Amino acid sequence: MKIFGFFKDVSREMKKVTWPKGPELVSYTITVVATVAFVAVFFFVIDFIIGQGLSSLSFLK
Repeated sequence: MKIFGFFKDVSREMKKVTWPKGPELVSYTITVVATVAFVAVFFFVIDFIIGQGLSSLSFLK
């Protein structure tokens, strides 16, 4: 019976949640996508630089 109490509590708490409105949601989504894209490009550039540096070392060839 504890599982039913758990879901009842979850339902009660979900009614207290303030959900973002449409414009807020779009703004948050753009922020997340831009941040992920920036981090992906950053790590790609760092990986490329390190890869080029390691491939230029003569003892690794």
